[in-house]
Amino acid sequence: MTDKIKLTFEDGRIAEHPFRTSLNDVLPSRTDPSGLPYIAALINNDICSLNYPLEMECEIKLLTMASPEGWPVFQRSLAFILAKTVRELFPDSGFSVDYAVGNGLYCSFERKSGERNGGITPEQVQAIGDHMKALIARDIPIERKKISFAEASRRLTEAGQTDKLNLLRFRNPPRIVIHVCEGFYDIALGPIAPSTGAIDLFELIPYPPGFVLQLPDPTKGTPIAPFRNLPLLFKIFREHKDWGRAMGVNTVGRLNEIIMNGDISDFIKVAEALHEKNVARIADEIQRRRSTTRIVLVAGPSSSGKTTFAKRLAIQLRVNGFHVSTLSLDNYFFELAKTPRDENGSPDFEHINSLDLALFNQHMEQLVKGGEIEPPVFDFESKTRVYRGNKMKLGPEGILIIEGIHGLNPDLTRMIPDASKFRVYVSALTQLSLDANNRIATTDNRLIRRMVRDHKYRGHSALKTLRMWSSVRRGEERWIFPFQSEADATFNSALDYELAVLKPIAEPLLMEVKPFDREYAEARRLTAFLLNFVGISDREVPNTSMLREYIGRSSFKY
Repeated sequence: MTDKIKLTFEDGRIAEHPFRTSLNDVLPSRTDPSGLPYIAALINNDICSLNYPLEMECEIKLLTMASPEGWPVFQRSLAFILAKTVRELFPDSGFSVDYAVGNGLYCSFERKSGERNGGITPEQVQAIGDHMKALIARDIPIERKKISFAEASRRLTEAGQTDKLNLLRFRNPPRIVIHVCEGFYDIALGPIAPSTGAIDLFELIPYPPGFVLQLPDPTKGTPIAPFRNLPLLFKIFREHKDWGRAMGVNTVGRLNEIIMNGDISDFIKVAEALHEKNVARIADEIQRRRSTTRIVLVAGPSSSGKTTFAKRLAIQLRVNGFHVSTLSLDNYFFELAKTPRDENGSPDFEHINSLDLALFNQHMEQLVKGGEIEPPVFDFESKTRVYRGNKMKLGPEGILIIEGIHGLNPDLTRMIPDASKFRVYVSALTQLSLDANNRIATTDNRLIRRMVRDHKYRGHSALKTLRMWSSVRRGEERWIFPFQSEADATFNSALDYELAVLKPIAEPLLMEVKPFDREYAEARRLTAFLLNFVGISDREVPNTSMLREYIGRSSFKY
């Protein structure tokens, strides 16, 4: 073993430093040229804390909050500072970072006794924000330490952090990595910033009964993103969170306990029954508008479960006496020569103008008025539209379900009266958290779903899915999320047990991503995330479940 190791930085600079040096000790600058603080690094394509001791020759890319790999580090660091603040100001209260809404994180606040006590007051929110800013102004070091399992258990027990203890219950590594800041301890569920001063962009907004931790826009750097109130999504999130609380399952540790106690079969049945109840509720809402509604538009981001939802909704609508027809937006794609191009000059099939909107609206208008149409069929192999003599007409009891990413965009159906349309937004809004200040990102849930589905049905490796994901997310940000507020109803496709089923399928796929792949850091992050779950087989999953769309053996045809 040599006394020094060679570090090669992204800008071509090469330096030699003693073995086990941390990057934090040798950085020539604490900020990038734009002034954003460095908060972590990609070391040989693995994301690491700046306090991580370097033990081998490595290539280094420094990360700020504006980089895709650095953004989760920024959020995790800010949640750590928030957790420390709540512990210091309100030691008799609890809080949790529940879910993301736009560029914010909704946080709940309650008494340790379990009584919600009306939530948090605006004055308390202000006090939390002021205290966080004081901690940031002091630029306090956040240490990364390895301690024994026994010591970690003792410290978490003394601090009353049962949510974090539960994560360790079915794991037994000899050492636990923790983050420490002035006596506040937290299990390391990923790298965070080396000091509080590197995380200075946020705003707290009261949103009863909790508050929103509003974040910057990572694509634009420093500005705090404007808060966008989405009451329908907040309602769905809150209902699901309240359901989890009533079931006594709000954390991964509690889910693992149910699995190990042999009670998962009943839990799966209840979770699936909740889905069916909510699908039926939306069908009943459409029934109440029966006199005017002729078209149901179903939209949602990738792997949100919108296809299975549409099929289950069709069944419930038939129960209500409707004659249901379905139509795919994909069939209205223009031929390749008329398809818009993205910034790289490639065909952009996610752009709304890749659809023949004039023909689509003409057909919808004819159907609503009782006419007959012959919809095209898009041949994906030749990238052309063909007509196969398939006619469609809606009778007096007829209703049409259309599923596609642009379903909520007003431009899609601009010639159709609003009274004739019912719009449903589908997403996978999980209410489970790893612990109080470490939520499960909805995007992670969907990414793991897609990875499993792409491998099973499209022959894609995990690496290929990871490489496509950033492009998919850009399309969602442009064409789906801005139109969430157009929905008449929202369906939450998340199943609180699903990651336990996906874990044994996804883990070997992620293991195929190697350190020389650029996506290695993301694969490692997801692998570490799945380690927190006790895996289960899929034998208890019903064949009508949303989950079957991804893992197979569904009773529906796709």
